[in-house]
Amino acid sequence: MEQLAVEDDSIVFITGDLGYNALENLQAKLGKRFINAGVAEQNMVGVAAGFAHKGYKVFCYSIAPFIVYRCLEQFRNDVCFNNLPVFLVGNGGGYGYGIMGSSHHTIEDIACLSGQQNANVWVPAFSDEVEQIVRQISTDARPAYLRLGAGKTTPENSIASGSFKIIHKPENADITVFALGPIANNVLSALALSEELSAKVNVVTALHFPLHITDELAELIKNAPAILVAEEHISTGGLAQQLSVQLLEKGILPRAFKSLKAEGYPNARYGSQSYHQKISGLDPDSILAHLGQLMIPA
Repeated sequence: MEQLAVEDDSIVFITGDLGYNALENLQAKLGKRFINAGVAEQNMVGVAAGFAHKGYKVFCYSIAPFIVYRCLEQFRNDVCFNNLPVFLVGNGGGYGYGIMGSSHHTIEDIACLSGQQNANVWVPAFSDEVEQIVRQISTDARPAYLRLGAGKTTPENSIASGSFKIIHKPENADITVFALGPIANNVLSALALSEELSAKVNVVTALHFPLHITDELAELIKNAPAILVAEEHISTGGLAQQLSVQLLEKGILPRAFKSLKAEGYPNARYGSQSYHQKISGLDPDSILAHLGQLMIPA
């Protein structure tokens, strides 16, 4: 963002009273183009739409639940219907804010935003993907949402394919895992526990919505047609549901299909992000167990 601020004087950054001890350098570079809108997310997006209408490209930043749910109407009506370059940036997607509870969790955001007119949704799995995505969002200059979470770095030899990225591709796989965002790190941790499974499982991340399955990826799935989807998002409107439509339209019929998703709060308790992942079967041990169930018996 600091580099973009220097390179492009049409960039405006608005924060919803968040980012202390993180955004001061950006504020210094942007000057008057850095705005603290206060705890008023609906107004923030309305103001952003006004700036965008006058030729600016506006990043709106808050934690994910505040930037998605509080201003959904403004993003839909003011930004998306007018195809304006306003970009929502939400930190701590999924259960990222852990013990702070459901008001601070974001497990329905893909469902809310990926269906909006003209909007792109970006969900990086790894930290080194973020810079490229931010630049792409700015270049596209259309409504966008960037869901951030804590991730490692992209595995070597990863291959971009449409709106997906193939991050693990053994020669004789018979299972294909689709992971949304940083949950891909849990999938890779699960495979590290079993050399046998690691040699039989493709891992693909969904980086961008709307989804686009290339011929290359379609062939990968056909050769490894047992599918497991892992996402820190509810099933309705999430990766598994949207992927299913894409597969059916292309005539790709899985041998098996398993969806691991955010289960909400089945025991009415809150805990850390890893606690909620475990409750939802999204921790490495649970993922490993589900993969074992999808294996073709020897």
